[in-house]
Amino acid sequence: MSLLTADYDYALPDDFIARHPAQRRDESRMMVLHRAEQRIEHRTFRDFPTFLHTGDLVVLNDTRVIPARTFSSDGKIELFFLEPTAHAPHTWKCLVKPGRKMRIGAEVTVGGVRGKVIGIEPDGERIVAFDAAVDLEKCGEIPLPHYFDRRPDPADAERYQTVFARQPGAVAAPTAGLHFTPELLAQIPHTFLTLHVGVGTFRPVQVDDITQHRMHSERFAVSAETATAINAARRIVAVGTTTARVLETLGRPLAACESSTNIFIHPPYTPRAVDALLTNFHLPKSTLLMLVSAFAGRDFIHRAYAEAIRERYRFYSYGDCMLIL
Repeated sequence: MSLLTADYDYALPDDFIARHPAQRRDESRMMVLHRAEQRIEHRTFRDFPTFLHTGDLVVLNDTRVIPARTFSSDGKIELFFLEPTAHAPHTWKCLVKPGRKMRIGAEVTVGGVRGKVIGIEPDGERIVAFDAAVDLEKCGEIPLPHYFDRRPDPADAERYQTVFARQPGAVAAPTAGLHFTPELLAQIPHTFLTLHVGVGTFRPVQVDDITQHRMHSERFAVSAETATAINAARRIVAVGTTTARVLETLGRPLAACESSTNIFIHPPYTPRAVDALLTNFHLPKSTLLMLVSAFAGRDFIHRAYAEAIRERYRFYSYGDCMLIL
């Protein structure tokens, strides 16, 4: 067990980053980590249903990525729409570039709608009040992760969404869910919750002691139907770190609710609600790598990542996956 950020680092060759999706969603490779035996197995994602048992329930995040990245009408300002605020109608929390042009009182026009900066958050995020609703579907683009190092192409509009995405609000995809097809989903017992993935998912830990890291907050919702199904299940298989964060925030048994979570899961945390976790491979020194280390153990994860590199797995959002049992 380690609380040092440096102990969650690893070197990844640049060409291991999957910058484009596989031809088919379910043809990804799947590394299986058997915790009890400390054993690693190499399978494909199509084998996922074979690891489920009677009474298991697969829980997925049905958030939908919004086209959150936009530019001002004159092309001089980039705005990243993070989430609507409670200040007033049509008011958004945004990341902006360049920040020096977006001080309090500065005006900007996006998609024909005038906005004004009315506040600046401690992290530099701007609160922008618009005169009317901004039609992001017309003027925005899918906000691909920075490590793709490219602008979105037409295929991303479909492939950077899960096939079950239905609740708009995320600025990043719950990437473990990208492997599912409608056909595979129909084979397994499953339910949905919603957590709107925020931009904090890409922010590295910048302190030496991970306990000093301030975790971002993300909004979530669990329906009564989902709560009932989860409470009745023998074993919970969480699809993605976002799903795991909601379930570990609430514990079991849980009740239907709408809230937010800033839970930071890292060693020596012991999971209390999730029995198995499907996840992708994560960035070095990231909170998500620390989360999976809490589930499987830092040393086991370190060994698994080293083997994934040797075996030439594809990494990150469009990459291969890992099943922690």
